[in-house]
Amino acid sequence: MYLLNKMKKILLPFLIICSITASAQRKDYLFKLETPMGSAHFVLYDDTPLHKANFLKLVKSKFYDDLLFHRVIKNFMVQAGDPTSKNAEKGAKLGMGGANMERIPAEFKANHVHKKGALAAARDGNREKKSSACQFYLVQGKKMSDEELTKVEKNNKITYTTQQRADYIAVGGTPFLDNEYTVFGELIENYDLVDKLTDIVVDGNNRPEEDLKIKITAKKVRKKRISKKFKYAYPK
Repeated sequence: MYLLNKMKKILLPFLIICSITASAQRKDYLFKLETPMGSAHFVLYDDTPLHKANFLKLVKSKFYDDLLFHRVIKNFMVQAGDPTSKNAEKGAKLGMGGANMERIPAEFKANHVHKKGALAAARDGNREKKSSACQFYLVQGKKMSDEELTKVEKNNKITYTTQQRADYIAVGGTPFLDNEYTVFGELIENYDLVDKLTDIVVDGNNRPEEDLKIKITAKKVRKKRISKKFKYAYPK
């Protein structure tokens, strides 16, 4: 009886920790991006933990509220996250903000590519390909041919899966950025928002002539609920 009680005391904290961990794994943060052109939800990947934790921290601190999509290039991407874009004067050149913040080590994953709707981290030309601590972009890109993808595979030393090739051919993206910039999330609805954002008129620096302010929020939701509502399949 003594040994049994002792084992219970030893195992109880372990079982509690396991229960808490399992509960946490059943939930995820559902992010909402709001813009003047509409809103969309997105998720961040668990296997890019440094980027996910950093982005979540910034969202919770309301860092992104009222910043601008400061760089928009049709058939390519829309970029935001420059802290100097908040209340920036019309025509001011943007994109250098956040350089004083600590960069995030690259987290390249073969299962995350630059398909349309992908969320990735911007970066400067540093050798380690570390990511900006705050600037990110959403991919629009364009539909690719099988031959074009084969060329990208050779140039970037990548082997795409059947599904990845199908995605690039059917919905498009920017495969030439794979293994160059970290993809750490994706839109799970309203992919057309990216098309609307890239249709706006821009100046010579690719800054929209009409300010596109953003707001990003996050709340913890059961993964099953996210999957059911948005028909999103979490990676196994």
